[in-house]
Amino acid sequence: MANFSSANVSVIDGNTNSIIATVSVGANPRGVGVNPTTNRIYVANRTSNNVSVIDGNTNSVIATVPVGNRPFGVGVNPTTNRIYVANEIISNNVSVIDGNTNSVIATVPVGATPRGVGVNPTTNRIYVANEVSNNVSVIDGNTNSVMATVPVGFEPFGVGVNPTTNRIYVANSGSNDVSVIDGLSNSVMATVPVGGNPEGVGLNPTTNRIYVANRTSNNVSVIDGNTNSVMATVPVGSGSLGVGVNPLTNGIYVSNLSNNVSVISGNTNTVIATVPVGTNPAGVGVNP
Repeated sequence: MANFSSANVSVIDGNTNSIIATVSVGANPRGVGVNPTTNRIYVANRTSNNVSVIDGNTNSVIATVPVGNRPFGVGVNPTTNRIYVANEIISNNVSVIDGNTNSVIATVPVGATPRGVGVNPTTNRIYVANEVSNNVSVIDGNTNSVMATVPVGFEPFGVGVNPTTNRIYVANSGSNDVSVIDGLSNSVMATVPVGGNPEGVGLNPTTNRIYVANRTSNNVSVIDGNTNSVMATVPVGSGSLGVGVNPLTNGIYVSNLSNNVSVISGNTNTVIATVPVGTNPAGVGVNP
């Protein structure tokens, strides 16, 4: 859990829903990505213009990687051990980090003000939501080049990917809906209305459920991926931003600007715990 104003990361034990460690990182951490294979966590520090690499075994920073200007979203491909960081201001590009060397191996120009990043490890495609361009850049992970640009809603923000169905879910903060992209055709196949100013997107590929944090509605829309419709709305804390999902436990973790995390049971679509964290928590990463 990246605490934007505390310059640290809260580590939550999913068994007890309590904080077991606090890790100092750079200034204004925002996005979080996790490689469950290597147990490495990648935190984009927006004001420091770098990425902190945390060893999940020791909960300590083992490397700091300089990237572009104002890094925001982070996506990880555990198969290739590549990390994709969206640099949102001035840079308008994506830094590609080699997880073996913790160094930038490529920089990919994308649209204006890239925010969220989603990765399909099966197809090795990376999806970047460009907030000002109102589109999504599709990057080929084999060539580190943009292979398609998909128009979506207004002010796209968060991105979630289901590698099983090859569907991509983009939260459009300005139009209060979610664009569903078919990964085969790179076209929008559905648009799902949700709450106010949706930002974070989390996904459980096992249940094919998508969880969207609506910042101004203070709730989470639960989308059924089979029907592309909202099947439940779950009240959470104030200013819900980020979403992380544990597909093994079916637990959903939502960061709230009320300085806590709402833990939702995916079985009942109810909040089963509230965990106090740092100041202005934003990005959420889960290691199942």
